[in-house]
Amino acid sequence: MTQQTETFNLEYNFVVGVDLGTTNSAVAYVDLREDTRAIRLFGVPQLVAAGEVEDRAMLPSFLYLPGEYDLPAGATALPWARDRAYVVGEFAREQGARVPGRLVSSAKSWLAHGGVDRTAPILPWGARDGSPQVSPVEAAKRYLQHVREAWNSVYAPANHPDNAANRFEDQLIVLTVPASFDEVARELTVQAAQDAGFRRLVLLEEPLAAFYAWLAQHEDTWQQSMQDGQLILVCDIGGGTSDFSILGVRKGESGLRFDRLAVGEHLLLGGDNMDMTLGRHLETELMGAPGKLDTARWHQLVYQCRKAKETLLNSTEKADHVDISIVGASGRSLIGGTVRGALSHADVIRLILDGFFPADDLDAEPAGTRRRGLTELGLPYVQDPAITRHLAAFWRRFQGYLASETGRAAPYPDYVLFNGGTLIPAAIRDRLRAVIGDWFADEAGADWQPAELESAQLELAVAKGAAYYGRVRLGEGVRVGSGSPRAYYVAVETETRPETGEQTAVCLVQRGAEEGFEARLEELSFTALTNQPVSFRVFTSSTRLGDSLGDVVTLSADEVSELPPIRTVLRFGKGSVQRLPVRLGVHLSAVGTLEIWCYAEESDHRWQLAFDVRQAADGVTTDRGEILDQGLIEAAQAEVVDVYAGKGSPAKLRDRLEEVVGLPKEQWPTTLIRQLADTFIEHMDARSRSADHEARWLNLLGYCLRPGYGDPVDEWRMKQVWRLFLGGIEFPRDGQVRHEYWVLWRRVAGGLSAGQQNQLYHLLRVYTQPANQRKAPKGNLPKHVSSGETDEIWMA
Repeated sequence: MTQQTETFNLEYNFVVGVDLGTTNSAVAYVDLREDTRAIRLFGVPQLVAAGEVEDRAMLPSFLYLPGEYDLPAGATALPWARDRAYVVGEFAREQGARVPGRLVSSAKSWLAHGGVDRTAPILPWGARDGSPQVSPVEAAKRYLQHVREAWNSVYAPANHPDNAANRFEDQLIVLTVPASFDEVARELTVQAAQDAGFRRLVLLEEPLAAFYAWLAQHEDTWQQSMQDGQLILVCDIGGGTSDFSILGVRKGESGLRFDRLAVGEHLLLGGDNMDMTLGRHLETELMGAPGKLDTARWHQLVYQCRKAKETLLNSTEKADHVDISIVGASGRSLIGGTVRGALSHADVIRLILDGFFPADDLDAEPAGTRRRGLTELGLPYVQDPAITRHLAAFWRRFQGYLASETGRAAPYPDYVLFNGGTLIPAAIRDRLRAVIGDWFADEAGADWQPAELESAQLELAVAKGAAYYGRVRLGEGVRVGSGSPRAYYVAVETETRPETGEQTAVCLVQRGAEEGFEARLEELSFTALTNQPVSFRVFTSSTRLGDSLGDVVTLSADEVSELPPIRTVLRFGKGSVQRLPVRLGVHLSAVGTLEIWCYAEESDHRWQLAFDVRQAADGVTTDRGEILDQGLIEAAQAEVVDVYAGKGSPAKLRDRLEEVVGLPKEQWPTTLIRQLADTFIEHMDARSRSADHEARWLNLLGYCLRPGYGDPVDEWRMKQVWRLFLGGIEFPRDGQVRHEYWVLWRRVAGGLSAGQQNQLYHLLRVYTQPANQRKAPKGNLPKHVSSGETDEIWMA
């Protein structure tokens, strides 16, 4: 299986928690050089107006793509990127309210939208022809890239090389995702982070992060207040999603411990829906009917409704109403080109508390279909806006399992932890506690309500908890047991039975499997066509309980979600189509993603598979490319070993590798080149056999390791290659060796830390700065270089 870098084997100055939110993102960190291990917030520098940069506690998750004449020259410049042509953060949100057709919002929700190609430029949704658009992955990447660059501008500015070890790329980064994100949404989040330059990355689910934030505040006292068998309900309601989780308190070997017992399904329902509901209500009052405002005025109205909601639900302000004005509209109540109205406290109570948090019974069912809901701005929001009904259905789904796990005949949540900006108003939290209290009045007493685990700054708790979890990864703090929140299945029938909607499948990964879980599905064999497209249907469920690896089960449509299929080409032999019996294997990686492998029964061939994330709702797919049999990769590695053991010619090595794998070098996939890079690194010392051996070693290693990052193990690889720089080349007088040496560093320079790049510059400037050419190069570097070598040095 793919190698993983263990976080505790590396040195960091910081652990950084990043909450990539639907509406707002936040960053918190722990300075590991301090004994206090205090969690601090990072104020994110960002544009707040044209050309004005200020720190903010949060980075609004908005991207503005300006037109040629939208903004004055220099309006989008950042201190670290003067030529930046787009805007992220507060100014993007404000400018986007004026020109909504150029505003990207809710990118995180789009990452989980299986009905579109999430790697295609589709945002802003419905943009006019010719307007710039980006993919959901690209939008998320730009938010995360801004975080990285902003951090470096503060803690590792380019003009302070002594702080190079503080660069964001060199810290342990914990990035949060909803617990309800399926495997594809997680992989796309990882892709966005890696594209943004995140190298040392771990995923953490947001409800767990919120609980870790509470643990950080009560690390030394929680055991005195909790008991074995108690349950904690985590309600995480942000701008775009609602996420529920249940944690259990259990007796461990050295005292009480926590285990995550259940997670809910993905609910595209949150504060944004509430703001739009208030907006439609007020629009009807002001304009006589919904849908009368143009897009720009509608966005103004929704933004003001959000602010009014927060004011009217704030228990300390006790406001009766909030005045709202929409500039530049037309219609009734028009005074000076402005529509004026008011949102009252009674309106908010009726529309928000009674509409989204009604006092329904525990047996209330969410209205409408489970997945197909109303669509607003292209996103498939759930049909029933009543969060309490979704919460009731979630609890009922796991009630029997909770009873078996706790030994309680009628389990109820002893504690509730609230998280997310939507739950900041005490009125909403009080309503939720009252509703839950009514559900369990017979078991817990008429006046009972779950105790609230109070957490400061709900909108920032996820980032803080992520930073605390970074400490946990390094062996400090209290860990919550949290295996896979869902089970995975592979279909053994090609079609779902139409009369029942059921599907026969085999369990690939059981619910609760821990990080590092690895297994082969020995009980089930498929027949695959080699060198032709093949497809496997994969399902996931967070509600099915008790299924184990290899169990043949019948899945019903209301308990599973189907992931995009695994659709690829299994290369085997000389290219002819053959029927090949295969089995599947799985691995839960340390990063937080699922790997699926395909093994040939009658040989040692194996292939790592990938989800077709570009499948859209109509089922149309695009080619995922070819995946090499692992046996071919190992045969290629053997060719390298032979050459550096003196059994072959280095001049013919590239041709031999192309012949073995059946692909020209330009088409070698990442799975091949990174494993070849490992083989070259393993035989680093053998390059001393001859100048030809060293030149070929440098050439192919650089090609296989470029650009130096992007794979979870690249950081380790770059540490090994750095030894080459420190030790120098074996044949410094050979022109070809020197040339390939500079080409290597040009190809992999992106994977060097800031400190290494600074060191590289100081050692190589003797070749590029005439004033310094009289100084002799250090180490085994050549005394003189050709003009061609100088060009390569400049490009490095």
